[in-house]
Amino acid sequence: MGAPRIGIFGGTFDPPHLGHLILAAEAQDQLGLERLLWVLTPDPPHKQGQVIRPAEVRLQMVQAALADNPAFELSRVELDRPGPHYALDTVRLLQDQFPDADLFYLIGGDSLHDLPTWHQPAELIRACAGLGVMRRPGDGVDLAHLESLFPGLSAKVHFVEAPLLEIASSQIRSRIAAGKPYRYYLPAGVRALIEENGWYREEST
Repeated sequence: MGAPRIGIFGGTFDPPHLGHLILAAEAQDQLGLERLLWVLTPDPPHKQGQVIRPAEVRLQMVQAALADNPAFELSRVELDRPGPHYALDTVRLLQDQFPDADLFYLIGGDSLHDLPTWHQPAELIRACAGLGVMRRPGDGVDLAHLESLFPGLSAKVHFVEAPLLEIASSQIRSRIAAGKPYRYYLPAGVRALIEENGWYREEST
C-alpha cells in the first residue's frame, strides 16, 4: 500500500456553506484522499479591515458542518499558533503530525494564478505531494508559464472538476442581514447555530 493521502482545505469559513462541502467532497473523491483536514484561518492577511466572526464562532460552525462525515476533520494547526499563517508553515506542521502521509494542498484557480506572489512558493510546491486546484471560469491560469517559473509544478497540479456553484460566504451574510432566504445555502447544523445566536443579522447596519 502507498502512503495515505491527506487533503488540506484552508479557509475563513464565515460561514461554511454547501459549496465548500461539495468542493471538498469532489476533491476527496478525485484525489483519492483518505482524510480531508479543514484548516480554519483565524486572521486571514488578505482580509484585513473586513469584519470577520471570531475564530471560536467560526470553529463552532465548521464543527457543525463536518459532524456527519468522518472523513472530514477540523484541524487546529492555525488556531493554536500566532500568525501570520503562511501555507508553507501550515504544510510543514502537518507533515510533522502526519509524517507518513502524502499531503495535498487544495487551492482555487485564482490562487494558482497568484502563486508567484505567495510566501516561498517553490518551497511550498516541494513540501506538498500535490496541489488540488478547483478551477473557475476566467481564473487566468497559464500552467505553462507557471511551470517555467517553478519547474516540476505541472506534475503536482491535479485539477478537480466540480459543479460551478455561485455561492459565496459574503453573499450568505448579506442575505441573512437583509432578511432574505438562505436556508438551502447551508448545512442544517450551521443554519441552526446562526439562527440560535443571531449571527450576521447586525451586518445590515
